[in-house]
Amino acid sequence: QVQLVESGGGLVQPGGFLRLSCAASRSIFRFYDMGWYRQAPGKQRELVAQITTRTTTNYADSVKGRFTISRDNAKNTVYLQMNSLKPEDTAVYYCNKVPVSNPLWSQGTQVTVSS
Repeated sequence: QVQLVESGGGLVQPGGFLRLSCAASRSIFRFYDMGWYRQAPGKQRELVAQITTRTTTNYADSVKGRFTISRDNAKNTVYLQMNSLKPEDTAVYYCNKVPVSNPLWSQGTQVTVSS
């Protein structure tokens, strides 16, 4: 059964914005820190944003000041607001626990930033 479902990706121009959503199972969301990860072709998957169960946040230096992670406990959903997008942000974006649980990796959502 699907436990994590990402959505909200798409094609945008540099400087544009997107909001990604991740719907999680209650058994995952209620008890674990959540994160957004991304993987570009030929590169390793990296953690770009993290939010704890108490809503403390952390960001990779590459996205700090541009991305905002948040969570809605009532909806079991974590979001990633992505502003001032750059071509180097192009990747497949995934959500997962922090630290990751390998069985939870899902399809992800494609973000492409291009003129």
